[in-house]
Amino acid sequence: MKQDAISKEATGQWAVTASASSAYNDASGHDDSSPFQATGAPNVQTEGDNGNAWTPKDPDAGLEWLDLVYSKPVFANAIRIRESAGAGAVAKVDLYDEQGQAHTIWTGTDPTTGLNYFMLNLPKTAFKSNHLRLTLATNVISGYNEIDAVQLVGTEQ
Repeated sequence: MKQDAISKEATGQWAVTASASSAYNDASGHDDSSPFQATGAPNVQTEGDNGNAWTPKDPDAGLEWLDLVYSKPVFANAIRIRESAGAGAVAKVDLYDEQGQAHTIWTGTDPTTGLNYFMLNLPKTAFKSNHLRLTLATNVISGYNEIDAVQLVGTEQ
């Protein structure tokens, strides 16, 4: 799928709030590199360091996480992770049901390279979710790992 098709996905939504285990330069609020930078549609156009993407505090530090919340709960059938620097570090994806219970929907080796999407297609979940967590293994891909945006795709029924 091309960027234009992804951004126009009728059943896709972009995160409205975010929190993380850390942020570069202890960024908070709407600061460059803060978790907030992973909300909304993608806005990083070239691979590499960019304050418009969430960046963990330290490179190669091990496990880091990014929590994202969306406006409406859906039965998820895809997640599209826009990686903008140090792609390939996603190690696990959890979806949270409406009771707050985590469901691991993917673990493994992230094949993403460059400025690209890690596309996770999955069978429609048996529960609704508007909250997901990405876990990154920042020591797997050398240097900083940055996430520009994450799209949750699903239907309300």
